[in-house]
Amino acid sequence: MEPESKPQLRVATWNIRAGLGTDLRRDAQRVLDAIAALRADILALQEADFRLGARPSALPRDEITERTGLLPLPVGRNSASIGWHGNALLVRPDFRLVGLERLDLPGIEPRGAVIADLDGPGALRLVGVHLGLWRGSRRKQLDAIREAVLRHPARPTLILGDFNEYSRRVGLGRLTRAFRLMDPAPTYPSRRPTLALDRIAHSHDLELEPLAVPWRQGVQVSDHLPLLAQMRWL
Repeated sequence: MEPESKPQLRVATWNIRAGLGTDLRRDAQRVLDAIAALRADILALQEADFRLGARPSALPRDEITERTGLLPLPVGRNSASIGWHGNALLVRPDFRLVGLERLDLPGIEPRGAVIADLDGPGALRLVGVHLGLWRGSRRKQLDAIREAVLRHPARPTLILGDFNEYSRRVGLGRLTRAFRLMDPAPTYPSRRPTLALDRIAHSHDLELEPLAVPWRQGVQVSDHLPLLAQMRWL
């Protein structure tokens, strides 16, 4: 009998800048088109909500699944938002949410992270993050995220988001004590990317292979490019 093949998923993270493109035009429809082109099974979004008032979604909630095939997990605290501190998680419909924790992160700016446990093709924990602009804050935030994740029972884990950090040695060392970092790829600024600000970290029972983003040229729908990878359970 041949051994059972391990499932593989396409996973991605992307700061969509609330739909504001490099042409300074806000267009949720082209963001949805770009998400669909990624063909991701799991997608972490940052800046998925506007910042003011009830923090309404920057994407039309009733069109997300129809246009992309992905369901937004219920991580917002109200019916207007799809994210927590702008962090949204979109997944294939065959995943089921079995645990959720929202984190307020320390630092100068208001920042947050969301931890979602899923059952489906395989057990998985997703951690969506958007770290601060100050390195001192980012260090505290990474400590808080790592400690929060490690308080939970062990589960294959992906930490995806805009880390606002390019230095693995100085800025991301706290995370590498418990997780692996996928090989970096420059994602910012999107027209001529030179900085690897967006990252995917993972537990040792997962394997990730970077994939090329299917579009790069011309006007970009955000100032960040997505980060895309093929993931499999070990």
